[in-house]
Order: sequence, then C-alpha cells, then structure tokens
Amino acid sequence: MIDNTQLWEKTLSEIEGELSKANFSTWFRNTAILKQDDGMVIVGVPNEFVKDWLQNKFHKTILKYLRNLSENIRGVEYSICKIEEKKPEKNAPVPQLAQTHAELPLADLYINKEDGLNPRYTFNNFIIGSFNELAYAASQAILKKVGTNVYNPLFIYGNTGLGKTHLIQAMGNEIKKSYQNKRVFYTTSEKFSVDYINSVQQGSKAMVIFKNKYRNYDLLIMDDIQFLSNKEKTQEELFHIFNELYHNNKQIIFSSDKHPNYIPALEARLKSRFSAGMIVDVQEPEYESRLAILQAKAETQKFSPSNDVIEYLASSVQGNIRELEGLLNGIICQSQLKNRNLTLNEIKPFIKNTAKPKKLLSVKEIVKVVCDFYSIEEDSVYEKTRRKEVVKPRQIAMFILREDFNISYPTIGQKLGGRDHTTVMHSCEKVKVDIKNDLSLMQEVDQIRAMF
Repeated sequence: MIDNTQLWEKTLSEIEGELSKANFSTWFRNTAILKQDDGMVIVGVPNEFVKDWLQNKFHKTILKYLRNLSENIRGVEYSICKIEEKKPEKNAPVPQLAQTHAELPLADLYINKEDGLNPRYTFNNFIIGSFNELAYAASQAILKKVGTNVYNPLFIYGNTGLGKTHLIQAMGNEIKKSYQNKRVFYTTSEKFSVDYINSVQQGSKAMVIFKNKYRNYDLLIMDDIQFLSNKEKTQEELFHIFNELYHNNKQIIFSSDKHPNYIPALEARLKSRFSAGMIVDVQEPEYESRLAILQAKAETQKFSPSNDVIEYLASSVQGNIRELEGLLNGIICQSQLKNRNLTLNEIKPFIKNTAKPKKLLSVKEIVKVVCDFYSIEEDSVYEKTRRKEVVKPRQIAMFILREDFNISYPTIGQKLGGRDHTTVMHSCEKVKVDIKNDLSLMQEVDQIRAMF
C-alpha cells in the first residue's frame, strides 16, 4: 500500500494540472491524508469552508485519482484539523501532517462500520419545502410504524444533489435512536454488488454469511439503486432478500436518480416490488426553499451576509442543493479571506464565474428527447395533427421549452410547425395545471427533465 504522503503527493500532482495556480492553492494548500482505514481515505483540511468545497466541487476528481493509484480505495472523507506546512521542495509544494496530530478525532465525519450511517445526517438539519415535503411526510409515517405501513418499501427518486441521501440516512439514524432493538443498515447498491460478488468468489460458506447478513436487518436502506442496471445476478439476489424482509415486516428504503420504471435493464419483478409500496420524487427546490436552505447553512457557519446577497443567490442559482451550498461556501471563504462580508456587486461576478452553466440545447434536440421518451416519430410533433399520442408530447415539449429554457411563445410556435403563440400559451398552461393534478404526469416530466 502506498504511504499517505506519497499517495497524496501523486494525487495532488494530477489535480494541479486541471486547475489554475490560484484555484489549486486556495483549496488544496494545507491538506494531507491523515489515515487510510478499510478502503476509506481520511483527508485533513484546514477549515469548514475547504471541507465543504472539496466535498461539493472536487470529491469525484479526488476519488478518481486516488482509485487510479490504489484500487483498494472505495471512498474519501474530510476532517478539519491543523496541518503544518513544510517548506516546500522545488516543484513540490505538498503539505505534510504535523507530528502532533498523528492521532486525530474523526467523530465529526465518522461513519459507523456496523450500520453504515453517518451521524451528521439528521432531521434537525434537514430543510423541508414543497420540493421534498411528500418524501418527508412518508419518512415520518415510517418512523411511527416501521415495517408495517403502506410505505413499505419506500422508493425515493430525483436528480443528484437534492438531499435524498440526507433524508434516508436521517431515517436510519432516527429509527436507530428510537428503536434501539432494531437492526439498521445503510448501503449503496454498488457496495451491495461488491459484497455479493466477493461472497460468490469466496465460496458457499461466504455466500451463506452474505444471505444471513442482509436477511437479519429490521431496516435495510439502499442508496443509488440505478447502479444495479445490467447486473442480473445481483438483482436476483436483491429480489430474494427483498421478499424475505418484506414478508417478515422489515422496512426497506431505496433511492435512485430516476423512477424505477425508467432504470435501464432493471428486472420487471423488481420494478413490481418497488411499486408495491410508495414511490415519491424529490424535485429541485423552488425559490422559497432555496432561500431557507441558504439561511440555515449560513447560520450553521456563523456567517451573516446581507439579505440582498442571500436573496440574489437564491434567485440566480436554480441548481441542486449541493451546488447551492457550494456557492455559498465559496462566498464565505472569500469573505473570510477579505475579513469582511462581500457586497452584492462583488458576489455577482463570483456566481457568474462559478455557477454550473445550463446545458445549451437546440429546440430540435429538446424535441428529440421528448419524442424518444414517448416513442413517437420526431417529425410528427411538427405536423398539423391532433392525434392523441402526438398532442401530449408536443404540449410537454412546449412546456419544457418555455419553463426550463425560457424560449418565447412566438419562437416555440415558429419552431414547432409554425403555430400561433396563443396555441403555445394554451399548451403550456394546460400542462402546468395537469401536472398539479396528475402525479404520473409530474413524474414523466421530471424524468424527461433529467435526460437533459
């Protein structure tokens, strides 16, 4: 195994090539690997701002290069500690861990090896809004009647960065606290698959241990179920475990980035099992929720920006929660460096340069996504036809073009077969109303949006 210093030096040398000198120095100065433990790498960082920024902006990059150097690494965690910087050798400005910090408390990010839960994820720091209130309500119903409620299984889906992991882990932590006799376990589908494959390779005895392990939990939480796509044998094993738990009134919770019906190569019998309980989506937060999230995060960080700064950030960034918090952390960091709060005029260019840009798509590309989703010919959307199987996709395409890409009504009408702008307005309004009254339509539109 590569020692901590060499591993981090090589990782940083790879990352440095992708960033500007200023960016690299800001976020990776005074960082070091503190510890490697059972495939987990603990990276020491100097403060909360750097910790959040590495988690939100650079986590995938860090993990990728660490795994390239050592295939045994399965995850990265970040811990705040004091790291003294050595005088750098030429061309090697790599921070080193001070000897006085060889043993560091990692309680703030400790993940319980027995149940896989992270104690940071609780309902006390979970923001509830219209974007996630249904999923939250289902979670509270489960807490009252674990395993014997209509929400078994509970399947939560939505785009990345919307708080699904926070919610399902908070449920695990709350049930663990309230029902101390119940055995709770959180895992990802990827870890479950690795666990299964290892058991198969190790022989029948290991396979028996694997089966007994998962069948003995009172609450099984599985994150990112979409990664079971095309893994037939793993899906089959999950199917049997699911049946055993379900028939014994054990609670099962899943999360995914998409509705189970739209996960490619997922067995029909698993989709059927998922549908037996409650399937609920988490959407992107609306303005009021974004504002509440930012205010709560700022309060946690003991940061007091002006109202106009928070309001501008909430109105300007319509991405996921992770992106929103990352931008706030950047503003906090800049304020800390300047030793004062930034003005609104100062944060505007920062947001413009840092926020994730919207993907640029043509009208034709957007229409193609909608047509592919509904399995209709793309040309039919542009034709003067009122066939039911075409009208609905056409109206949804108009709605998405208007709501998500802010294209004018006349332009949409012109691009979609030379229709009058009043026709487009009527279609958009109809879809907007129908979505509020038809859960399945809402889910369809969310799935289409996730494809862009």
